[in-house]
Amino acid sequence: MSTIRFVPINDRGLRIGEGHPRARLTDGDVEMIRALGEEGVRYRLIAEKFEITKWMVGRICRYERRDQTTFGFKEVVVVHAPVQAAGALLS
Repeated sequence: MSTIRFVPINDRGLRIGEGHPRARLTDGDVEMIRALGEEGVRYRLIAEKFEITKWMVGRICRYERRDQTTFGFKEVVVVHAPVQAAGALLS
């Protein structure tokens, strides 16, 4: 089974933000991290809440990560693997 999604791309046509295949945070998470950082919440507390490193929180808050502008959208096909029963995995 597969579905079609539209993901944001930068000016070079590369997937960005939560549309990137290795993204662990949603765009909403990134906005929340930046808002908490602006309110003065310590990076350590933010890192614990989102299960990322303090270093990454700092890079997000300083716009060193996830700072690209969406240039357009790309259509991608997402393939879903069939779910196996738990018993099938044990045999």
